[in-house]
Parts: sequence; C-alpha cells; structure tokens
Amino acid sequence: MAWRRKSQTILRISVDQKPEEAVIALEGRIAGPWVAELKRVWAGLAQSLKARKLLIDLRNTTYADASGIQALREIHSQTAAQFVTSTPWTEYLAEEVTR
Repeated sequence: MAWRRKSQTILRISVDQKPEEAVIALEGRIAGPWVAELKRVWAGLAQSLKARKLLIDLRNTTYADASGIQALREIHSQTAAQFVTSTPWTEYLAEEVTR
C-alpha cells in the first residue's frame, strides 16, 4: 500500500523527440514541487523545439493543481501544443488549459 501512495504523489515526465514533433508525456500529479520540474524540462526542450509541433500526453495524468494548470497554459500559449487525452478528467484538464 505504501508504494501506491508514493506513486500517486509523483510526476513522471518523459520526452520523445522526433523530426516532426516532440512529445511530453506526463504521468501522475502535476502539483507542488513537480510543477517546477515540468517547467525545467520544458525550458530545456523549448530551445530545441523550433518549428516542430508539440504534443502533451495527459492520458496518465491523475491530478493538476492551480500551478500545474498555469504551467501547462504557459507552455500552450508559447507553442499551441496539442493535448492527448483519454478520460473525462484529462479532457477537462485540456479544456481548462486551452481556455
């Protein structure tokens, strides 16, 4: 049970860079100290993105606090990133970010 609680409090960030696009996959909670980590990863990727399309995969995201939503809004406003969703929650999150 302890491992489950721990896994629910972290954010796993994966970046897959392809010639035409870059994908940031987020798994877990976009909240608290993990928002700063997302911003750090984004800052590193932004320099190499150039004209490539950005996809943000939210399919395994379980929660986002206000600062997490704001971080996603900042990324979206800079790139017009597309969001990949699979559940009502992730669809809601993508809609919140793109408002």
